[in-house]
Amino acid sequence: METFEFLGYSGALIVGLILGLTGSGGSILSYPILKYLFGFDEIIATAYSLFIVGTTSFWGSLKNFIDKLIDFKNTLFFAIPAGIAAFLCRFYLTDIIEDNPEIPIEESINILYIILMLVAGFLMVKKTPKTIVKIKQTKTIAPNKFLIFTEGSLIGLLTGLIGAGGGFIIVPILVILSNLRMKIAIATSLAIISIKSLLGFLGHLLSSDTEIQWLIASDIESNFSLVIFSGISILGIIIGNNFSAKTEDNKLKNLFSLFIIILAIIMIYKEFIY
Repeated sequence: METFEFLGYSGALIVGLILGLTGSGGSILSYPILKYLFGFDEIIATAYSLFIVGTTSFWGSLKNFIDKLIDFKNTLFFAIPAGIAAFLCRFYLTDIIEDNPEIPIEESINILYIILMLVAGFLMVKKTPKTIVKIKQTKTIAPNKFLIFTEGSLIGLLTGLIGAGGGFIIVPILVILSNLRMKIAIATSLAIISIKSLLGFLGHLLSSDTEIQWLIASDIESNFSLVIFSGISILGIIIGNNFSAKTEDNKLKNLFSLFIIILAIIMIYKEFIY
């Protein structure tokens, strides 16, 4: 096994750790690993990222379900529109690219990643505003569910387009618009990510003729296996969930913010400076 491939599989463990600790960030890390260390093109890298993050998040959600940390109402409002949008976007993505070869897909993916990471990171650094508006002392107005539904659709499109789970946007939305505690938001984010990412991957399977590299093939130079990579990532999320249960909400919030801001800066340097 070559050095880059060893680093890639080591990165799979970190993908799971980040998902377990922060409920997001897995696709942000898995995409560059698949692209730069294993050498996959943008379409395959984003498709594999959907499967890896989807299966890893699903596994993490099982424990969260047992621990009763998932807010099912917000999962429903988010996952249904997001999953449908991710599936449709991914289903038609290959045809759109083939019909429009002039589209700068690589540059677009990288720019979108950088913008979204910076916005979400700085958003979470700020103090979370209250989302329940008090009226006449005792009555309250719940967060706008239509707005959450709309956000879910937009994030689903983003998932289908660039293979991002969108947790770095979902977590702040759940904290800010739904007034969820950080740990509840993380658990709910994982459930949403698992549903829409796997639906997005299904859309890719139904629309693409490219053979999925489930296991290491003797006739292919790369030692990549989607099953092995996902399995290592699942091990990471198991470890991350255990650490998350022992970590204070504010520490998770700060860790989450710092991680995506640093990664965005690294990508800016890699793509536009180096």
